[in-house]
Amino acid sequence: MTTFSLQAVPRDGGAAWLGLARRAEEAGFDTLLTADHPGSCPDPYPVLAAAAAVTSRIRLGVYVSNAGVREPLPLASAVATLDLLSGGRARFGIGAGHTPAEWAAIGRTRPGVAGRVRRCIEVAEAVRRLLDGEEVTVAGPALTMTGARLDEPRPVQARIPLTFGGGNSELLRWAGRNADVVGLSGLGKTLADGHRHTVRWSLGEIDAQVELTDGAALEALVQVAAVTDDPVSVLGPVAAEIGTTVEDLRQTPFVLVGTEEEIAAAIDRNRRRWTVDRYVIRAPALESFAPIVARL
Repeated sequence: MTTFSLQAVPRDGGAAWLGLARRAEEAGFDTLLTADHPGSCPDPYPVLAAAAAVTSRIRLGVYVSNAGVREPLPLASAVATLDLLSGGRARFGIGAGHTPAEWAAIGRTRPGVAGRVRRCIEVAEAVRRLLDGEEVTVAGPALTMTGARLDEPRPVQARIPLTFGGGNSELLRWAGRNADVVGLSGLGKTLADGHRHTVRWSLGEIDAQVELTDGAALEALVQVAAVTDDPVSVLGPVAAEIGTTVEDLRQTPFVLVGTEEEIAAAIDRNRRRWTVDRYVIRAPALESFAPIVARL
């Protein structure tokens, strides 16, 4: 079965956010996800707890927390609290982080790739152990903890599902062994502004990333989503910007553009080639994708 998650950030006040959460559940989305960029968007955990209060089925998670600026015990406590308040619907999402300003804002310097990879793995494993009820001591170059425990709150779920989001090869190998879901974003090197990225959307690049995950459950973050009978008008500027063709763009799991029938066919193709059977789309596409969510 194909599942769809909705990624959104509250921008128009509490009432609009709660309405969005209810609508996402009504439309059949599997999970409501929000971002975690301290200083640039609302804190994700109060936002998700509010959504939990007005829904009953949809799962709730962060896509994804920056392991470089989040500490394991407060992060585990936030995830467990969300799980408790939602009656066992929390998901735990983690990534290595890419925005230098987020490190600078808390008085840290963003480490190089190796340092971010090491920190991400150590934080993710510490949070997992805390959620599992273990006492955690870590003395490493990327993380130090002594006798940390999460006695309260305890999560409802015996194991809160872990989603890793990112594209680093070492982290993809780790996630293939340890994560419940590996989120593929199609993003490559972080550009100078610290926010935008190059893309890794060629079929060969996707093949290589999928191979690293060793059969894990795969989820694609859809960067361009539109139900239309004129895909060229939507994808033409994107193709020109990154130096490819519209047809090549439509072969990647990070683009779902076309009629409902064409999108359903693309999803089937992605399942057969890469076993991608989960998708994250963003809030502006909620209504246009609702019939596809119901259909699949």
